[in-house]
Amino acid sequence: MCDAFHNSGHQVRLLTRTKEKGSRTFPFKVIRNPGKYSLVREHLWADIVFENNLCLRLSWPRLFINRPGVVAIRTWISRVDGRMGWQDRLKFEWLKHASAVIAVSSAIKNSCWDKAVVIGNPYRSTLFQIQTEQGSRELDFVFMGRLVSDKGVHLAIKALRKFINQKKEVSADFQTSLTIIGDGPEAEDLKMLVRELQLEHMVFFTGVLRGKELVRRLNEHRFLLVPSVWNEPFGNVALEGMACGLIPIVSSGGGLPDAVGDAGLVFKSGNIDSLVEHMTSIYEDPLRQYSMHMNARNHLTNHHPEVVADRYLEVLQTAVRS
Repeated sequence: MCDAFHNSGHQVRLLTRTKEKGSRTFPFKVIRNPGKYSLVREHLWADIVFENNLCLRLSWPRLFINRPGVVAIRTWISRVDGRMGWQDRLKFEWLKHASAVIAVSSAIKNSCWDKAVVIGNPYRSTLFQIQTEQGSRELDFVFMGRLVSDKGVHLAIKALRKFINQKKEVSADFQTSLTIIGDGPEAEDLKMLVRELQLEHMVFFTGVLRGKELVRRLNEHRFLLVPSVWNEPFGNVALEGMACGLIPIVSSGGGLPDAVGDAGLVFKSGNIDSLVEHMTSIYEDPLRQYSMHMNARNHLTNHHPEVVADRYLEVLQTAVRS
């Protein structure tokens, strides 16, 4: 986001608590782990303060320095178990002092701040692109993400078993597949589940893939399964798959419905039968598939980095003028 602000002609200074990794250089000033004096100095320099997610440790000088502030909420304001801690109550109090609040999805807005402006996340449009036409794709379903219980990979595997059983009632020689891209602590349990369901020749684990190799493998498939059990704040994985020409089938929790818009299917979160129903309906309907691909073009345009940055800038400029 800072790059986009800089490219639009604005002076940018980035305050961050992350340590430097690698040798990347930036066209703007980066202050890492700033002390109290640096924080005050940079707040005095700024015309507006933008918090890319709540960060009171870096933004507290705004209590004493009269500068407009815009806060982007990128995840739920609560503890991991859903309870409200004192830190979360403090964050809600801090939001009251913001000139404007941006939420990455309608779900985040409804949960955290109902006055927020919803601006969905961008995706890496220069990386995630269509390389293979639909008629040339030989594989059906793919999952990508961390292999942890929250991501619902076990649901995808069980749904595939049901999907195959239903299809084999019509055609005994029916064949399909599920590719699982990623790694994590649940990997061995998931492989055991595959063996229990006798899917060894239909479910394939690739491990972690990144960059061009990830894009190449995605382009071999037609449908992306995103069966998260946890309510995702947004769901960039759906955009990345869509940009590679896949139709996403996502769970109904959190911000995933926003992430797919009218270019994907939404099943009832945690419900295997609902997932199988949507897998079957889209698999057997080429006209609907074509419609989804057409919808994806407009949907992805709204999530291009430049478009998202322009929307953020509109909010910031309005806050400065008010």
